[in-house]
Amino acid sequence: MGSANFSAQVGSAEAAEPRLGLAVSRRVSKRAVRRNRIKRIARDSFRRHRTDLPPCDVLVIARASADAQDNASLHAELATLWRRIAALNAAGGTGTMRG
Repeated sequence: MGSANFSAQVGSAEAAEPRLGLAVSRRVSKRAVRRNRIKRIARDSFRRHRTDLPPCDVLVIARASADAQDNASLHAELATLWRRIAALNAAGGTGTMRG
């Protein structure tokens, strides 16, 4: 599942709580400080929405367009992504994580 600036893969977790994995490559930005900003925003958003998510593994992959966005729009987009993941798992979906 994805959005304009992020792609997410969801898999079932053996842990009792949701876990986050991040992939922000040099294709997103050559500058480490800009890649770290995106990771920091994603981790903060995940912490805020963690209680709404079922136990699952979520891999968030940033797209190159994420570097041009401001913090508020990235937070809003990630909030929408978390809601979609929660709805997918509530509906009994198997997720999108590769086996």
